[in-house]
Amino acid sequence: MYPINEIRKRFPSLTREYNGKQVAYFDGPGGSQVEKNVIEAMVSYLSKGTANLHGEFPTSMETEQHIKKARKAIADLMNAQPNEVAFGQNSTSLMLSVARGLSKTWTSANNIVVTEIDHRSNVDSWLTAAEDQNTEVRFIPVDTETLSLDLSKVADLIDENTAIVAVTLASNAVGTITDIKAITKRARQVGAIVVVDAVHAVPHYYINRDELDVDILFCSAYKFFGPHIGISVIKEDLFEKLSVYKLKPAPGFIPDKLETGTQNHEAIAAIESCVNFIASLGTGDTRSEKIQSAFSAIEEHEDKLANLLRNALADIPEVTLYQAPDNVAKTPTIAFTINGADPVDVCKWLAENHSIFIASGDFYASTLADKLGLNETGGWIRAGLAPYNTEEETTRLIEAIQLYVAKHLSYQKI
Repeated sequence: MYPINEIRKRFPSLTREYNGKQVAYFDGPGGSQVEKNVIEAMVSYLSKGTANLHGEFPTSMETEQHIKKARKAIADLMNAQPNEVAFGQNSTSLMLSVARGLSKTWTSANNIVVTEIDHRSNVDSWLTAAEDQNTEVRFIPVDTETLSLDLSKVADLIDENTAIVAVTLASNAVGTITDIKAITKRARQVGAIVVVDAVHAVPHYYINRDELDVDILFCSAYKFFGPHIGISVIKEDLFEKLSVYKLKPAPGFIPDKLETGTQNHEAIAAIESCVNFIASLGTGDTRSEKIQSAFSAIEEHEDKLANLLRNALADIPEVTLYQAPDNVAKTPTIAFTINGADPVDVCKWLAENHSIFIASGDFYASTLADKLGLNETGGWIRAGLAPYNTEEETTRLIEAIQLYVAKHLSYQKI
């Protein structure tokens, strides 16, 4: 049985009350709550004495050990090697840095391929670098009916002149999980580099970097129960050749060469605890095996709640759901609107009257929102489920939305 009660005890913020009611967090896609061992790891690092790297004294050497353990943890999480893992301010900053490095070899004869469904970090990082090099930018279109990428013309979009293909594993706005096999297959045929935004995917299902056959992968620890820090995983051979912008005295070897300036060491010191929390929910002989097992349990729990929410919202005539068809895999992220209602007003009402924390907007998936005509009306309302959410909380959200609709309609009729 899924240990929801034990899991909830490991998140101190879940005890918070607002306006006399216990808070229900449905804003996980924007940043999850933080597990207590993660918090304690950060406090422990700061309490025992902080230090920068390369010192001949304990606190400096301890910092280096924390970084080493963090790299190994992320390698286990992604089926990668520790020397392929680099940290940064956030995924967007790392994308911008890697894009500038890769683009040094691009010319006007090249093209890059991005998508219409992605968070703009995995679009504009590459687009702006392409503009600097006068390199063509091509978009894999989104099908606004299925809210999935239209891959029918991938063979034409990705050709012998394509330098990189950047695609999301899962939409942070509507939850659609991308079937990237056709994309990676075509990219391999023409020798293009495959870059994946896994920020939204990592908290919800197991990511095997090598099985996906991708070259570069980005994610952020604050989406999977940890601190605000970005993570890049770059295949060793490509990483070695990557020419990054760096200070002259800074390391020129991997992965350090991508880690510009002094890193957020207290956050890095907590990354191992993030991964260990996930692993603790599974079984197996190794941490990697436990992680895979844990994600199976997490998916089952989250999908159960997501289906409950989707089905209930679908039964409300005034609610419009934005989701891919049933046969398309999705994360437990549900985007919707309420006819005639401002998404910001809905979110404020849910917070003030029901202590339900839920977000609205385009969530930086602005191209998709534009194509759906939603930016003019405030974007989506987005409910994101996490391993610590309960059926009771999900029912609370459903009943609160039903009540909002009833009150809203009554107001409209007056």
